[in-house]
Amino acid sequence: METNTSFDDIRAILREMTEKQREHDQKQREQADELIRLRAETEKEWKKTAKIVGDIGNKFGSFTEGMAFPSMEKVLRKQFGMKTITTNYKTEAGSDSLEIDVLGLANGDVNTAVIVEVKSHLKTSGIEQMLKTMDRFRRLHPEHADKKLFGIIACVSGSDESRREAQKAGLFVASIHDEVFELKTPAYFVPRDFSQPSVAV
Repeated sequence: METNTSFDDIRAILREMTEKQREHDQKQREQADELIRLRAETEKEWKKTAKIVGDIGNKFGSFTEGMAFPSMEKVLRKQFGMKTITTNYKTEAGSDSLEIDVLGLANGDVNTAVIVEVKSHLKTSGIEQMLKTMDRFRRLHPEHADKKLFGIIACVSGSDESRREAQKAGLFVASIHDEVFELKTPAYFVPRDFSQPSVAV
């Protein structure tokens, strides 16, 4: 069977194929551009959401601390005999710095320092952080070396296991009840005097 396809026909077919390939490539570029745009928009929305969540967390943390301060001041004065109570206490020593939610101090017969950290939820990581804070305070404040040093974690929530873990480490645990933080210690609890160097923290 003879074919009547001429060179002009072949050129026309090639032109058509080239045009279709060009259209295909253009669509792919447009799709790629759209995908990049969508990714950029998604990333922007994620950043907005993360900021909102972070702001909520900060506000909740500030709200928790605000509730804890009046209660813990009463606890520190009545149960520990603290004379000076400072909130948001900050220490800077060279490149090192330390922030403490509440610090209570008393000289004389009491001769004690008490550190309070406020946590929304009591977890192992928070307990470990508190132990490091106790050790760092002792090292950064040699002027209080003659004082007994105790630690309190004031938490809104936390499992019984976490509370026992904190108390086993020698830390007092204050829990919230009717919007007031209370310090309740079981009979077996033995508070640790952190003024003495720890073996490992």
